[in-house]
Amino acid sequence: MVRGACPHDCPDTCALRITVQDGRAVKVQGDPDHPPTHGALCTKVSRYAERTYHAERVLTPLKRVGAKGVGSFVPVSWDEALRDIAGRLRAIAARDPQAIVPYSYAGTMGLVQGESMAARFFNKLGASRLDRTICSSAGGEALVATYGAKIGMHVEHYARSKLILVWGSNSIASNLHFWTFAQEAKRSGAKLICIDPRKTETADKCHQHIGLLPGTDGALALGIMHELIVNDWLDHDYIARHTEGWMKLRERALGWPPERAAATCGIGADEVRSLARDYGTIRPAAIRLNYGMQRVRGGGNAARLVAILPCLVGAWRDAAGGMLLSSSGWFNSVRNDSGLQRPDLLGARRPRIINMSTIGDDLLRESDAQLPDRARFGPKIEALLVYNSNPVAVAPESPKVVQGFRREDLFTVVLEHFLTDTADHADYVLPATTQLEHLDVHLSYGHTYAMMNEAAIAPLGQARSNAQIFRDLARHMGFDEPCFADSDEELARCALHHNVDFAALRERGWVKLTLPDAPFADGGFATPSRKCIIDSPQFGVPDHVPNYESAESSPELARSYPLAMISPPARNFLNSTFVNVKSLRDIEGKPVLEMHVNDALARGIVSGQRVRIFNQRGSTQCTAVVSPRARPGVVNGLGIWWRKLGVDGTNVNEVTHQRLTDIGRAPSFYDCLVEVAPLPDTLPRHTAA
Repeated sequence: MVRGACPHDCPDTCALRITVQDGRAVKVQGDPDHPPTHGALCTKVSRYAERTYHAERVLTPLKRVGAKGVGSFVPVSWDEALRDIAGRLRAIAARDPQAIVPYSYAGTMGLVQGESMAARFFNKLGASRLDRTICSSAGGEALVATYGAKIGMHVEHYARSKLILVWGSNSIASNLHFWTFAQEAKRSGAKLICIDPRKTETADKCHQHIGLLPGTDGALALGIMHELIVNDWLDHDYIARHTEGWMKLRERALGWPPERAAATCGIGADEVRSLARDYGTIRPAAIRLNYGMQRVRGGGNAARLVAILPCLVGAWRDAAGGMLLSSSGWFNSVRNDSGLQRPDLLGARRPRIINMSTIGDDLLRESDAQLPDRARFGPKIEALLVYNSNPVAVAPESPKVVQGFRREDLFTVVLEHFLTDTADHADYVLPATTQLEHLDVHLSYGHTYAMMNEAAIAPLGQARSNAQIFRDLARHMGFDEPCFADSDEELARCALHHNVDFAALRERGWVKLTLPDAPFADGGFATPSRKCIIDSPQFGVPDHVPNYESAESSPELARSYPLAMISPPARNFLNSTFVNVKSLRDIEGKPVLEMHVNDALARGIVSGQRVRIFNQRGSTQCTAVVSPRARPGVVNGLGIWWRKLGVDGTNVNEVTHQRLTDIGRAPSFYDCLVEVAPLPDTLPRHTAA
């Protein structure tokens, strides 16, 4: 048995036990001794061996021989690939190294196979820096502005809560181990309320579902505050001693009676009143906030408003009260980013920053000589090195992303397990190891345990770890600093400060941070004043910020495209990961669009019919499912399918846009207006009995 950790972008960061027979991994299980995992895995990761041994794994370096996007390659040796890549990068760097851009995110959350040797490589090169915003930066920066860091409750303590607001989270699909603690609380008499535009599988299991319109979470929080004030359900002592700026927000909240909040959110005023009553009177009360709600224009302000709620009622006084959006800030005292990533290799250089969420626009920008604003942007992007990400599928406004990746003058290298949509556009595809084949160290954003992942099997074929690939590239580039010779084990040891016992971590597979059970019972937030900051020096007092695209903010656009679309992940996929695992894709069936019966009837659409989803940016096709999971006026395009496995070679990002959130420079995936139309001759055919 080999100890491991789940590498995926999920708050659970499960501890794994991998059974190996004759050098082959035959079973991947959850560690029963790890408190958050307690032996259980999601359907996706329990089939991780199927992904590792997938017949379509890329196991040798590949060089493109066909047109970009076709996916036509021939195998080449590592030496040939690395020599050519290094030569191309040296030539570009000689003109301006900022024309080279790394593109990565959380295909693995590991510190070693994520941004360790890769960061050293790009820092030494002087390449553009990447602003990694695509998932959580709006909520994350909002939490830092409010609490001083991304910190919150211990997930295990939800089992003792008496009220749990599951806010913007389909926990059964995306936070399974929190859900087991919530179910334990439910069995002990706790009330569970789900707040989500979609009636998710999680909502089915809660006592109440509040199906608000996308992008109105801040208005709902203000409506709750109004009721807390007028009914005096406030903890005045906690507010006075442990918050800054409450009186300004109090004045604002008094302008949001239940009727106003309800009208904005598209729900009933009594729903606002009863929710506020429950939150103001039931103890201990806990909120599990997730990142879906911050993927709109006002997502940062909304996250700040929700984060303030536990301070108003003194929920933090109890270990089973408070809120959790992310726990990653608790690890700030143990992670060694500067030692791992070596920003000192930049010297005095300060390369530009490219936002990964606007890569579609940025790849299409021209040279300085052709556009007068180039001095602010810098050189045209000439090379992309993509790892741990699939931007052609996942980045917003994919028509522009695809157009950019198809540029013949763009040199693209992709480190991958499979020929994804992005890999199909690469000049070189380099075979990367999976989690079972390499060493790594993991932290978490859903619990407070550091994790170790040991290599369970030897790399398949010619696959190499991300760290090894960048180590090899550095050698071919002539980088001779000793840090480029550090092994994966040396990187793992470097990833954590000495206050973590590395030997104990390796022996057990995980170690828990030493933290108080109720970390903010007496204030003590991570802000300079140790108080919850309501009136932020940077952002002011939070408010409801309407969507870019809504009947409220853009009525003319809404007349042409009257339906709001959200694109939450399909239950058996994780972003675009696992889409090509046949057993999981068979469960999902095909790309679907959930519609409320009223919206479907108005358009002559029935379940099983192929439909076209479109707006001014593009269109995509899905199969309609008339379902109570969709609320009136909102359609749910479950994603994220690989484009080439979609109905018409596209996916839902064909219609999303690249406009950014109010805080955190993040994408507004769920701030999107569309229209839906039936396609002729696509009704399901039934054979008569």
